[in-house]
Formats: sequence, C-alpha cells, structure tokens
Amino acid sequence: MSEDTQTLMQEMYNETFRDIKEGEIVSGTIVTHNDKEVVVDIGFKSEGFVSIEEFRNMDSIDAGAEIEVLIESIEDDQGRLVLSRAKAEKLRGWLKIGENLNEGDHIDGRVVKQVKGGFIIDVEGVEAFLPMSLSAFKGVPASEILTNKYNFVIAKLNKQRRNLILSRREIVQKEREKVREKIWGELNKGDKREGIVKGITDFGAFIDLGGVDGLLHITDMSWTRINHPSEVVSVGDKLDVIILDFDKDNAKVSLGLKQITNNPWAGIYDKYPTGSTAKGKIVNVMPYGVFVEIEKGIEGLLHSSEITWQKKMVNPQEMFKVGEEIEVQIINVDQDSKRISLSMKQLEDNPWAEASAKYKEGDRIQGRVRGFTDYGAFVELESGLEGMIHISDMSWTRKINHPQDVLEKGQTVDVVVLGVDSQNHKINLGLKQLKDNPWPQISEKFPVGTEIKAEVVLNSNFGVFVKLEDDIEALVYSSEIDKEKAAALKPGDSIDVKVIKVDVEQMKIGVSARTE
Repeated sequence: MSEDTQTLMQEMYNETFRDIKEGEIVSGTIVTHNDKEVVVDIGFKSEGFVSIEEFRNMDSIDAGAEIEVLIESIEDDQGRLVLSRAKAEKLRGWLKIGENLNEGDHIDGRVVKQVKGGFIIDVEGVEAFLPMSLSAFKGVPASEILTNKYNFVIAKLNKQRRNLILSRREIVQKEREKVREKIWGELNKGDKREGIVKGITDFGAFIDLGGVDGLLHITDMSWTRINHPSEVVSVGDKLDVIILDFDKDNAKVSLGLKQITNNPWAGIYDKYPTGSTAKGKIVNVMPYGVFVEIEKGIEGLLHSSEITWQKKMVNPQEMFKVGEEIEVQIINVDQDSKRISLSMKQLEDNPWAEASAKYKEGDRIQGRVRGFTDYGAFVELESGLEGMIHISDMSWTRKINHPQDVLEKGQTVDVVVLGVDSQNHKINLGLKQLKDNPWPQISEKFPVGTEIKAEVVLNSNFGVFVKLEDDIEALVYSSEIDKEKAAALKPGDSIDVKVIKVDVEQMKIGVSARTE
C-alpha cells in the first residue's frame, strides 16, 4: 500500500470516529437493548453501554432514538465503552442551575423518595435535599407527596460541591397568608361556612375554616344542655357553622353551630304554658332531680321535691333511669334562662289537702318506719303521707341517744297524732303518748331522800346517767360525785345513789352519789 493511500485511509478513519474524553456529554443513537443494558452509538470506534435501570420509561428505548449520555469510561475492565444517561442529565441540570439560579430563587421539583431527616428531590435531573423541618409536608399523605410536583425555594446552593438544599416552608406560609387574607375579606356576620374540627377543649372546639381558625364555644354548640364539647363534635369532623362575630386585628372568629337550626325556645310560653302536661324522655339523673327532654332542644328539671307528695326525701337515682319516658306537668317556664320546672306530683291529688280532716290530734294510727335522722324517725302512714316521731316523744323516762335504739327500719308501729300542719306538709307523731304519763307515780315512788342501788347507763361530761329500774333513768350531776370515782364508772356498773330532786314537769330525777 502506498503512503498516499495510507494517509487517505487515516483521514477517513479520523472523520468517521471522533476523539472523546471521559466526563464529556455527547449525543448518541440507541442501537438496541436487552434486559440489562442499552447499546448506544456515539460515533466512536466501539459502541457504548448504558444500564437499563437509568431509563424510567421503557417506551423511550426505541432503536434510532437520540439521547445524551456522559462518558464514564472509555475502556473498562472488559474493554467496553461505559456511558450514563442519568449522569448526563444531572450534569446538564447542574450546568443550568449554575448558570441561571441562586439562593432564594424558586424552582420546580419532584419528590423521589423519603430518607432519614427529609426527602430527595429531582430538580432538572439533579438530586436535591429537602429537610423535614423545611418540607411543610406535615399531615400530607405519602401517596400524595410522591405523585405531585412542587415549587421550592433554594435555601442553600454550593455550585462547586454541587450541593443543593431546598425549602417549601416559605412558599406554604405565603400561600396560607394569601388564603387567610382572602377568607378575612369574605367573612360576614351571619354567613354559613364549612369547617373542620381541629381541636377540642373543655370550653369549646377550634374550627379550621380553610386557613383561619374560629372558636365554637360550648354554649353555641347545642340548644340542649351538654357537659363537654366531645358530646357533639370530634376532631376531623366536617360541619357547617355560622359566623357570629370576628375581629381581624386580633385574629378572632366566634362561631355557632346551634344557630344553624331554629331556636326551639322561641314561642316557648305558647307551646308550654304553666299547668299544661307533656311527655318526655329522661336524659340525665342527678341526686337533686331528673332532666327530661320534652322535645328536641328543650329540657326541663323535675326536682326531687316535685316527684311525689308522699315522701319528703327521695333519691331520683333509685327511682328513674336514662331513656325512660314519663309524663310531667309544666309548673314554671323561664325563656331568658332557658329553664323549665317540671312536676310529677302535681298530676296527682294532693293528699295533704285532706290530711287535717283525716288525722286528728290524739288519734291512734299505724305506720311503717321508713328512715331516720339524728333527731327522730320518719313513719309512712296508710295514706302514703309521712309523719315524724321526734326523739323526745319516744319514751317518758329513757334518754334516747339514737332513734335506732327504739325502732327499726321497716317496723310497723302504733303512734299517736300530736299535730297536723297541712300547709307545711308536717304530721307530728308520738310513741310515748300511747301510755299515760308515769311521772306523777314516779315522784311518789322515788321521793327526795330515797336511797337506792342504781345501774350505770352512760358516763358523760356533765354527769352519769343511771337506771333506777326498768325505763326509769336519773342523772348523777358531776357536782354530786367524786371525779375519780366517776371516771372509773362504765355502763353496767352498780352505784349507790340518793334522790335529791324530782321534776314532774321536766320529767327528770336528780340523784347524788356522795357518801357524806
């Protein structure tokens, strides 16, 4: 071969195959591909290879398609030309970013994945880092984050080290401010708006109106009485509310829920005049009475004193259950305070109206012991009315410390009517009056000066009570007994005493234990 021919062939070779450098971006044409690699012709003496994993869309791997690649290695261990499409995109992206963008500029990107401390963002083929604290993704579902494109602010850019840190916080804050300004401009008293329950406290609930929070106070939640806002709303609930008032300068909005519906208390005097009857459902039972819902939004109180004529002290919690339906009479309505007083006993005949005629002073009647107080016992009479036996009317001669010392609950007893006060619903009864007053005979049997052996009943601060004989007790005054001797006495001990005073009117005997 002549020298001229060799020169010509070298020139043709050089024209056909260009020189390339590692790290350079070049254009190439896809020749073919398999499951692992894509073969690309870049005009070099040999074809290059790109990993198929660098192609997100398999439809783009068509023979003849033009792509840009970065030359990673002209000749690897296997003598092959290694190319990278992803690195070419990344380098192009960095070149574009370096030329056109600076810190504080806005740029669009797509979330690629979440990593420790934040997210990886694809920006023009460049991987940027979005710290969690600057993401403003709180509450956003992961599926939404990974499918949408977002606008970011360049928080930090190091072009030499190719380090890019982004932020969404400022953008979201500005968007929220725009939304707030828009909402504040749209607010009008009386308007109805949709909101989402954001939080609940003891005094109400905070409602997100779409960028502006408002307070739904517990008193504006329901026309009926509620104990806690959680009885009406839950976090996350969507509900319509009424704008009651707002103050833009102080960022306060007052909301109403019950105002969505008509006020059931309007025209209450016409609907439920005093003396009318109604049926209702028990919604709450308290020790002092029963709350009855007579219609939606209207509750009344059946006080324990209005349950029955027959008993002064009743326990509503033993008589009623929530959900039970009862009939009541309206005895008072206060629209301003939204209160209705109810009664059950007014639906029955008042037995006290005939009590004075039925029970005369001195009558002997029978009753059942229903309960006790420190000062007496309640006795239920045959008519259902109650009378009281005072502790002083239980015995002529004994000192009664507790009514239970004489009577038992449920016991049937004969009593004497001492007085009837129909107006104040009182009947005074006596137990000792079943027998004649024994004190005239006692004064004769135990005249002053009588000496007798007595049994100690009670040792108190002001003296010692002793029993002279069955049901006859006397008091040894503290001045009539030696202190040391008195301190040693206990119930059941015997002691010699002398009668020093007999008072028939006061029904008392005074004795002395002095030996002098």
